[in-house]
Amino acid sequence: MSLLAVFAHPDDESLSAGGTLARHATAGARTAVVTTTWATGTTRATELARALRILGAGEPRMLGYADARVPHSAPGKARFCDAPIDETVRELVAQLREFRPEIVITHDAYGGLTGHPDHVHTHRVTTLAFEAAGLERLYPDAGPPWQPSALYLATHPHAAVRVWGGYLAAAGKAMHSVPDAWIAASVDVRPWLARKVAAVLAHRSEVERGAVPGLIAGLSPDDREQLLRTEWFMRHDPAATGTVRSELTV
Repeated sequence: MSLLAVFAHPDDESLSAGGTLARHATAGARTAVVTTTWATGTTRATELARALRILGAGEPRMLGYADARVPHSAPGKARFCDAPIDETVRELVAQLREFRPEIVITHDAYGGLTGHPDHVHTHRVTTLAFEAAGLERLYPDAGPPWQPSALYLATHPHAAVRVWGGYLAAAGKAMHSVPDAWIAASVDVRPWLARKVAAVLAHRSEVERGAVPGLIAGLSPDDREQLLRTEWFMRHDPAATGTVRSELTV
């Protein structure tokens, strides 16, 4: 089994799929993470490397574009949302063809609970790259074609907002969720929760800034478990709805 996660910012991988990444790595799967924003050499790139080591997901694979809201995240580089989409899709296709994953994970179309524009655009680019990677006449300079078997979208069902709402609403955060019936996989990550929490807290600058990792840092162990013990995914395949699995499958 091989799994490649594509997320917008350093820390998204740990918050949205840290337990799933740790679970697959523990089982011997090849796992990796592509991050679409922030540049190598920045503090957040260093934190990402530390988090990925905890999760067993290899070294950072960073496209190096600027965060939509933080220009200094990639000095001299375009914002990810502003870069030509053909350029960003080609770069991600090259990552898919090089790593050759069976399963790809990314943000849902809302961009997760908070709907950050980088999350939304990462969803767009990843879904296009997923389709293009297996087509030999698209981006022939990006490596031999490779078609992953499944694309999963990290998300939250409406039912989960009852738990998250008490924390995010108090912080003034938006909350976007999907109907419970759309969930294709509900993954219990409690056996890997300590690694997930450690990976989240490895993003120290976000903890200190009071972003979601900071919220996690301030919770009791019981509250952390309540918030982080399950990871939910839709499958990018309408025919896959109807059965909720306890793991990601091809």
